[in-house]
Amino acid sequence: MKRIRFVGLDVHGATIAAAVAEPDGEVRFLGTIPNTAEAVRKLVKRLGSVKELRVCYEAGPCGYVLYWQLVGLGVKCEVVAPTLIPVKAGDRVKTDRRDAEKLARSYRSGDLTAVWVPDAAHEALRDLVRAREAAKKDQLRARHRLSKFLLRRGLRAPAKMAAWSGRYMKWVKELRFEHAAQEATHLDYLGEVEHAAQRIARLERSIDEAVEQAPAPMRAVISGLQAMRGIAKISAVTVASEIGSFSRFVTPRPLMGYSGIVSREDSSGERTRRGAITKAGNAHLRRVAVEAAWSYRHRPSVGETLRRRQKDLPPEVIEIAWKAQHRLHNRYRRLAARGKESPKVVTALARELLGFLWHIGVTIERSQAA
Repeated sequence: MKRIRFVGLDVHGATIAAAVAEPDGEVRFLGTIPNTAEAVRKLVKRLGSVKELRVCYEAGPCGYVLYWQLVGLGVKCEVVAPTLIPVKAGDRVKTDRRDAEKLARSYRSGDLTAVWVPDAAHEALRDLVRAREAAKKDQLRARHRLSKFLLRRGLRAPAKMAAWSGRYMKWVKELRFEHAAQEATHLDYLGEVEHAAQRIARLERSIDEAVEQAPAPMRAVISGLQAMRGIAKISAVTVASEIGSFSRFVTPRPLMGYSGIVSREDSSGERTRRGAITKAGNAHLRRVAVEAAWSYRHRPSVGETLRRRQKDLPPEVIEIAWKAQHRLHNRYRRLAARGKESPKVVTALARELLGFLWHIGVTIERSQAA
């Protein structure tokens, strides 16, 4: 009979604190080891048969390198969600040793929630997509600095000139200032804006190349998601890379919870109280869903751009996308007619939008597996 030993690892960049929960109930601290492949291999060897080991550690900045190393050694390992680890009220002492022992103890009792670990292809694409998202945020900051600098100088673009268009940038470049210090500031802010634009363009080209080299099932899902209104290529790649396998969600509801677009609730007895969305989930997925949901304010239609994206897609996928347009638009109208604020209405639409994305993803994954 196997005597399973549960191991908790508190992982840092340079060290790993380890503790083991024995089958007889004892929880022992094993010590702190360097965060190197050789030290981890020696720890696993010291703990005995890999068939009797169950190892866990918290998801964090160290990524999944340790996970893949342990799996390669034949150890069953799980990466757990830090926010879902039980915490005792009044516990104000936190050390690496205590964290490792708590992980081992909670893992043995089944109180931990494992997260999805992406494979190499998904993780590489996700890193690239997140790099572009970071570049977009940097571009927004750079534009704000430049526009507020011009506003402080009383400089406003001529009427009927769209901000950050080609004409606008030409106007900004032609500006001249009286003081050399202001001229230097202008050139620096302008250079940052142009650098951000070049950086985003470079990353988007890399995303196009990465999608072309991605596995066929992933490319099929990315193409299928673009059948939805408001989900163009970058958004589809973001959804596919953040979710991974749609089939790991049995129904759309867990996916909605995974994104954090579900209401908070504090109910007891006959009292039911719901509040704003939890935001306890994948912020990247939530952002894309909310941005896409704004397009469903408009009446259902299939424009030339959307028609090109839907070309060569399976009829059942196009049917799901068309059904989504009608349902989400009608829901927007009903909620808006009741006096709901637009951001709240769009958030409700984003939650349902994830259900349609799940339906498309599962449909394509099943067809690819057949």
